[in-house]
Amino acid sequence: QVQLVESGGGLVQTGGSLRLSCAASGRTFGDFAMGWFRQAPGKEREFVAGISRSARPSYYADSVKGRFTISRDNAKNTVYLQMNSLKHEDTAVYYCAAAPRISTTVVGTTTQFYDNWGQGTQVTVSS
Repeated sequence: QVQLVESGGGLVQTGGSLRLSCAASGRTFGDFAMGWFRQAPGKEREFVAGISRSARPSYYADSVKGRFTISRDNAKNTVYLQMNSLKHEDTAVYYCAAAPRISTTVVGTTTQFYDNWGQGTQVTVSS
């Protein structure tokens, strides 16, 4: 198991930027493929971005492609989500997720792929 703690959420205006961080502890961070998901009120949790153990490849939901960037720093046990050009529809609770994998290049895009979840951080984009 790995413990995940998200931070960096908040209130931002349309067109603004935020950077989310997810700090991991408990096991070797480099053993985990990582992902970001989000859940808006009344909606199911949806995939936002994922990154492999080796940091390449990474995948994005079509709705955030070109605006969001996922990255990881294995030395700091942290995965990041840089969010630019934010839209009102990006408003949601954002969750970090981790999955231990032998492969260094696999990326998960579904909730079933991930075994460990953080508590989430709220992102609100005002229109």
